Amino acid sequence: MSLKLVSLTSALAIAASAAAAEQNFNRIASFATATNNADASAESSAEIISASGDGMTLAYSDSPLGVVGFIDITDPAAPAALGNIDVGGEPTAVSLSGTTALVAVNTSPSFTAPSGMLKAYNVADKSELVSCDLGGQPDSTAVAPDGSFIAVAIENERDEDLGDGRVGQMPAGFVVTLPLVDGLPDCAGITTIDVTGLADIAPEDPEPEFVDINAAGEIVVTMQENNHIVIIKDGAVTADFSAGSVDLDGIDATDEKAALTFTESQPARLREPDGVQWIDDTHFAIANEGDMDGGSRGWTIMSKDGTQVYESGADFEHAVVQTGHYPDRRSDAKGVEPEGMEFATFDGTPYVFLLAERASVVGVYDVTDPAAPKLQQILPSGIAPEGAIAIPSRNLFITANEADLIEDGGARSHVMIYEYQDAPAAYPQLTSAGADSLIGWGAISGMVAGEGTTIYAVNDSFYSYQPTIFTIDAGQTPAQITAALPVTRGGMPAQKLDMEGITLDGQGGFWVASEGRTDRMTPHGIYHVEADGNIDREISLPAELLAVEDRFGFEGITQIGDTLWMAVQREWGDDAKGHVKLVAYNLDTEDWGAVSYPLDAAGAGWVGLSEITAHGDSVYVVERDNQIGSAAALKKVYRIPAADMVAAPLGSDLPVVTKEEVRDLIPDLKANGGYVVDKVEGLAIMADGTAWASTDNDGVDDSSGETFFWSLGQF
Repeated sequence: MSLKLVSLTSALAIAASAAAAEQNFNRIASFATATNNADASAESSAEIISASGDGMTLAYSDSPLGVVGFIDITDPAAPAALGNIDVGGEPTAVSLSGTTALVAVNTSPSFTAPSGMLKAYNVADKSELVSCDLGGQPDSTAVAPDGSFIAVAIENERDEDLGDGRVGQMPAGFVVTLPLVDGLPDCAGITTIDVTGLADIAPEDPEPEFVDINAAGEIVVTMQENNHIVIIKDGAVTADFSAGSVDLDGIDATDEKAALTFTESQPARLREPDGVQWIDDTHFAIANEGDMDGGSRGWTIMSKDGTQVYESGADFEHAVVQTGHYPDRRSDAKGVEPEGMEFATFDGTPYVFLLAERASVVGVYDVTDPAAPKLQQILPSGIAPEGAIAIPSRNLFITANEADLIEDGGARSHVMIYEYQDAPAAYPQLTSAGADSLIGWGAISGMVAGEGTTIYAVNDSFYSYQPTIFTIDAGQTPAQITAALPVTRGGMPAQKLDMEGITLDGQGGFWVASEGRTDRMTPHGIYHVEADGNIDREISLPAELLAVEDRFGFEGITQIGDTLWMAVQREWGDDAKGHVKLVAYNLDTEDWGAVSYPLDAAGAGWVGLSEITAHGDSVYVVERDNQIGSAAALKKVYRIPAADMVAAPLGSDLPVVTKEEVRDLIPDLKANGGYVVDKVEGLAIMADGTAWASTDNDGVDDSSGETFFWSLGQF
């Protein structure tokens, strides 16, 4: 079977599972790591995560703060802060063994003088119990299934500013094991395992990255930069082999253009695995993130003798593409970057959970047959999932998401909690799975309803080389993108567009509103797009508007009779404070006019409009602030009487319309189990009054990539 068909088959399985009432993982809660911190404004990060023996407490490593944080999940739908432990260095991993937290701590003064400790803490009172010198800089840890010992990968990482960031750089890394006695490490029993001289790449400088231990006491070790795998038992290397390479086809391997084009290839791409998990005592899985020279964008199952059992190729990445989570600006690097992994058995089914760092999703695979894994779900995560832990006894799965965007006013680092439920999959809510070809999408902005259950949507300037009108069938669950129409001039992708609104022209074509930015040579304007995607008419703004313009321009367009109405997002130069324009353009007379819309008062940040839609005797707008997470206070739909939409000439005193709140969207957004996203940008109302809303995922750039597309019921 071709790679393309494999990808489509997997994605179809996801779409089918989303519609069926069967066992699925659904997110039920999220916990911002800043909740644990004395100074909530300090940068914080959840990286590696573990759970106590009873499954009631989580612990995560927080490198920026130098702490391990704890969360009470007695009620997993309402996680509660339990505070932090200062570990006296950089925590690189944490493993909970019963009621003991075993923490690997990097105390290195420099790359050339690496050092580290394994510290044990009492989870209940957070007291330090034991501290063992590891002899080098630790990375990951793993506790044997029977609790008899712990393994630590001593990476002794390289200085990436030297030697073009390549291995080798001394001192070499190694692996250590320590016995556990009543859950505490026996420092005197430390065993050092030499793994030099094994890899073909820089054999003198191995950098052990990740470790895992099977029921037979065998340790599997990834050496990412060396592209090598090592098997250890009883303190000795029993096998080692190259992680190998993959021939990749159907990928987007360049970020030179802001477009999703999956037509390129990378032959013999080194896997350079990061995460590793035993599936059974014979097979293990690796996440092929890459580092120096590689990154094959997927994952692999191997036998402990080095035999390849399964290779995903571009399969996983294609499924991510179809859910709108492809990180285009990472195309030339390592695409979605699979990094972390987890393995667990739920209700008799063995699952591999594959974390895509740059796509901010988790792929859930049924590995009942290790030679033929089945992709069951794509789960939305926070930004940059780094670690995960499964608690099958409580039907829970948890991710730790390391990105903290506080400096940019973005989402904080979160721990996210999922439950294995007898319920349909809640995500994705919009997908291109099932289309005749692979459709990449993201940054959905304006929408308009077509006939039946059809909705049309546009992407914004994030994909400046690929302006597109998407056809969505909202009658399916999840809603399906069935077609993508390129917007063109002279047969080429139209440039200098920021499509933020779309409406039907009544003749098979569209009117599109583009938000301009004069400082980037992008004009504010209105464009007529024919049914084949060609722009055949461009309407520039009049001098009266351009004289008072701001970068926050048209956000939405709708048509009432012969008049196009555009919502301006924020105040322009001549607007009264707290008011924005709804601008009118008459297609027959070519006259311009406007009315004034009163915004709600802004708390933090700003408030503006992001959509306008006419239906019946009313005009509906989306009004929102630009805040995210717990800071979000305003995401609402308001209704304006159509009788108020009587435009006055530009430059005159504009009549102020009246508005009535129709729906508060924050409860809808909270119902997704994550943090409240900031950009509700699309609103479409069907002929029968059924309204649909959507969010803009910013092209998965400093964003979790989550797109929510949901019905608001009858308007």
